[in-house]
Amino acid sequence: MIFLGFADDVLNLRWRHKLLLPTAASLPLLMVYFTNFGNTTIVVPKPLRPILGLHLDLGILYYVYMGLLAVFCTNAINILAGINGLEAGQSLVISASIIVFNLVELDGDYRDDHIFSLYFMIPFFFTTLGLLYHNWYPSRVFVGDTFCYFAGMTFAVVGILGHFSKTMLLFFMPQVFNFLYSLPQLLHIIPCPRHLIVIRPMNLSKNSSCYKKTNNTFMTSIVAESLWLVTVHQNENENSASMECDNMTLIHLNLTLLLLLLQAMGGAVTFSLVRLFYDV
Repeated sequence: MIFLGFADDVLNLRWRHKLLLPTAASLPLLMVYFTNFGNTTIVVPKPLRPILGLHLDLGILYYVYMGLLAVFCTNAINILAGINGLEAGQSLVISASIIVFNLVELDGDYRDDHIFSLYFMIPFFFTTLGLLYHNWYPSRVFVGDTFCYFAGMTFAVVGILGHFSKTMLLFFMPQVFNFLYSLPQLLHIIPCPRHLIVIRPMNLSKNSSCYKKTNNTFMTSIVAESLWLVTVHQNENENSASMECDNMTLIHLNLTLLLLLLQAMGGAVTFSLVRLFYDV
């Protein structure tokens, strides 16, 4: 996945390649799961148990789900990006949520699985913490797709081999929302004017040194505009929009902190949902 991320940074791969290549890269992971576990039975959530029973064997569909989960995780962090500290920050929050979840579940029936997850998540958390220090605005290190794909596949590995893939998906609630909101644009059903955002401080021309372009996503653009951090102007002849702001530092810091707060709130909601739907 690191090589795929590097190739995307250098070659700017198309979306169909970003979906196909992670699918092929997830095959060794699925083979490891099939060889060591091979269990395709899931615990049914409490509201559905009167209909489906306590357990449900999905068979081959479970492997399809795990493959799609690996593809989603590798691209989810890459989609919700474009601001200094956001990619590393959301990875840090997700890994912290997983660590807390693993520690809480150590007294349960799947202690060994959660210890396995901790072996990956604790080193990942602290290395990402160091990366975030250098990636925070104004960034001195840019993570690129290389880190995004690596982080996403790390989460997919611990979720699948640690037997909490459904809970893992809940930790990605902001990314799921951003993906669903972006899906019509990604499928070219409707135009995608906000995928490339041009940011410049107010009253400055395009020739100003403060003028810059950034690959902000739909979710970051909407949050920034709704909080009056920026003013968005649609360009008629370009597939982009202009965002004017009074203070470049203000928009980066406030927007990054807000999105990371939403990520942390999603993790807190996940713990409530897990206890609501499962016996933990």
